[in-house]
Amino acid sequence: MSPALVLLVLIALGGAAWFTARRRAQALYTGRGSLKAMPNYHGLHMALWVVLPALIGWAIWNAIAPGLVYGAIMAHPAAQLLPAMDMERDAIISEALAAARNNGFGAFRPEAAALTGPVAEILARFTWIGAGLTLVLALAGGAFGYTRVTKDFPARTKVERGVLGLLLAASCVAIVTTLGIIGSLVFEAFIFFTHVSPIDFLFGTNWNPDPFAPINAELGKKLGAVPLFWGTLFIGAIIAMIVAVPLGLMSAIYLTQYASAGFRRWVKPALEILAGVPTVVYGYFAALTVAPLVRDFAASIGIPNPTTESALAAGLVMGVMIIPFVSSMADDSIAAVPQAMRDGSLAMGATKSETIRKVLIPAALPGIVAGVMLAISRAIGETMIVYMAAGAAARLSANPFDSMTTVTYQIARLLTGDGDFAHPATLSAFALGLVLFVVTLALNIVALRVVKRFREAYE
Repeated sequence: MSPALVLLVLIALGGAAWFTARRRAQALYTGRGSLKAMPNYHGLHMALWVVLPALIGWAIWNAIAPGLVYGAIMAHPAAQLLPAMDMERDAIISEALAAARNNGFGAFRPEAAALTGPVAEILARFTWIGAGLTLVLALAGGAFGYTRVTKDFPARTKVERGVLGLLLAASCVAIVTTLGIIGSLVFEAFIFFTHVSPIDFLFGTNWNPDPFAPINAELGKKLGAVPLFWGTLFIGAIIAMIVAVPLGLMSAIYLTQYASAGFRRWVKPALEILAGVPTVVYGYFAALTVAPLVRDFAASIGIPNPTTESALAAGLVMGVMIIPFVSSMADDSIAAVPQAMRDGSLAMGATKSETIRKVLIPAALPGIVAGVMLAISRAIGETMIVYMAAGAAARLSANPFDSMTTVTYQIARLLTGDGDFAHPATLSAFALGLVLFVVTLALNIVALRVVKRFREAYE
């Protein structure tokens, strides 16, 4: 049963429960009773009892159903002919499951085709079981809620507590998601570090992962991530910032201090549109337009063997992409400086440009720095631009015309390859992800603390 259909059914049942409880409460409510027992609150209380238990039960069933389906498939007589090797057997079962769910392609392997019919029956059976359990929970919750429809029942208090619980659960989603990300990264990275020394990984200068290489003591010598860290910093934190910081800061100064209201009303949204452009579009622009220009420029100044894959091409486009981050934060920070500081500077005889350089920029500096930090964290986490314009060569070089790679490029490459997922070379992607997560989290925390102190200074 699809999630959309389940939600529609539960919404219909909740609406019916609301109408039923409200009609029942209207017959009991005389208008002289407590506001906590008004008919609308009784209807909402019963609707919550219909929807919430059913949703919780449906979510739990979807969590345990795949294991039950797999067990039922393995217990079916048709599964006795499957290969003994776990990987091959699971691949056949996955193909049969996809065919049974009408993937449009059917099953290619004869073993999966023979198993598709029994799998379809098993899926249908467990789908109806889940639908039945969800319906039973909805009806049971509705029956319980209906018994609470009395004149003196504090329905308003119960509804407000229920809504408060929903809001609390919604606010915890981000926390739970973050904990899940950290847990998965730490778990897989721990497995990786049981094979490779953290010292070799964090301080090694040779990056040549091979998911098919034998696992031995020499493997760690090929998984030194320093070239990746350098490429990430060089492209995202140096070249991109050289482009983004001056352009973003100057555009913010012009829009806040010199531009007319009409011009600002048109230009500021146009500038912020850059933040909404998909990164794959920037990647195409970098690969097809900027990279050939950078190659031709390198050839014109005598760089030997110039290539279209370069750190400069990726860094330039990445800098353009993050201009709105710097510009918006600088704009807000400059606009938040009290008008009295501007007026005082001008009253002392300073020119407008002197006021900007010696009063506004120093006063807004914490917010500007916070915007730059957020932009850096955005840049070092970028994948598509680097994937399409920077190349895959892991090297320690300060030449912007050289091909370089980054942490995000290698993560995408390792996790989409054909190597064994349990091999340390593949698991190194999680170690790289953990390092990237820690760095970006630290940058965001520092930026938020700087912004908080800045706001406290002028509020």
